Amino acid sequence: MTEPAARRKKRWYVLGAVILLAAFIWWRHSGNKAQHAMAPPTVGVAKAFSGGMPVKLDELGTVTPIATVTVLPQISGYLTKVGFTEGEDVKKGQFLAQIDPRPYEIQLEQYRAAYAKDMAVLAQARSDLARYEKLAAQDSISAQQVADQRFLVQQEAATVQADQANIDSAKLNLTYAHITSPVNGRVGLRLVDPGNYVTPSSSTGLVVITSMKPTTVIFSVAQGNLSPILDRLAQGAKLAAAAYDGDDTTKLAEGTLTAVDNQVNTSTGMVKLRATFANANERLFPNEFVNVHLLVNTLHNVVLVPSNAVQTGAPGAYVYVVEPDDTVHVQPVTTGPSNATDIVITKGLKPGDEVVVDGVDRLSDGMKVQVSSPVAAP
Repeated sequence: MTEPAARRKKRWYVLGAVILLAAFIWWRHSGNKAQHAMAPPTVGVAKAFSGGMPVKLDELGTVTPIATVTVLPQISGYLTKVGFTEGEDVKKGQFLAQIDPRPYEIQLEQYRAAYAKDMAVLAQARSDLARYEKLAAQDSISAQQVADQRFLVQQEAATVQADQANIDSAKLNLTYAHITSPVNGRVGLRLVDPGNYVTPSSSTGLVVITSMKPTTVIFSVAQGNLSPILDRLAQGAKLAAAAYDGDDTTKLAEGTLTAVDNQVNTSTGMVKLRATFANANERLFPNEFVNVHLLVNTLHNVVLVPSNAVQTGAPGAYVYVVEPDDTVHVQPVTTGPSNATDIVITKGLKPGDEVVVDGVDRLSDGMKVQVSSPVAAP
């Protein structure tokens, strides 16, 4: 008798289910064997160590000369001579330019002539006063006439004094006609050519002189960084400052912090500071932008680890510490200042602790690891 089709179909379903169950059991068994056979991840470690850490502030600053002087004429006249070469260094008192002095020389002679005339008038008035006083003693002249003569002598003396002031003013104008450098520095491009008529009201001036050495750099720090600076200055410390180029790769000059502004900028929360540099090689150029590295302090005997050992996550800052049985655990830490390679750990580690610095992304708390050669501490 032929087996019914429904029963035959059911048998094939049962057979298929048995085959699938067998395949699943084989897959689980072989997968577990592969997982158990998988080696623990290899990690690179380094030991926490005790050392020093410089505390630096890196800020953008502007080279600001100690003196920038626009040389302006103090009198009016034609410029007859220029005594400097553009771009040269000049000393204080060095001749720069000459304004035609002849009108002021003539004026000086006029004032001297007026002085001589008024001196003669004063001498005559004094002579008359002496004669009047003798006559008054003999009761031969009125007291009023003697008093009037005394007042006349005082007037003539005042006139002579005014003449002397005019002479001094004319001499001063002649001094102004001979223009000299008020500071040591470097002259810029000439702003007025000989032959031009110059006046004190000119805002352009004749030339600009800028001091080159020493020079200063003005930069700003956040108000939150001000207290450590003020504390160090109160202790009498001289804070070292280094100026680097715009790329922050080449050191241009070394100097010291010399001034702190007297107020915080309320719109930015920043405070201006000034550092002074000898600038003997003149590598700091006026108005140049530079990077300033200010050494505020140096921490001694602090716990340090490589910066790449510190991770950030749900517990905050943490590291993976390797235990003697080659397992790792998550250790929350409190960090401090850092540099290009290391970071200060103020809480959570002690010197000698091994922390993972390579392969951190494959780890979890309590995992077994295989440690490669540890990175030597400095």
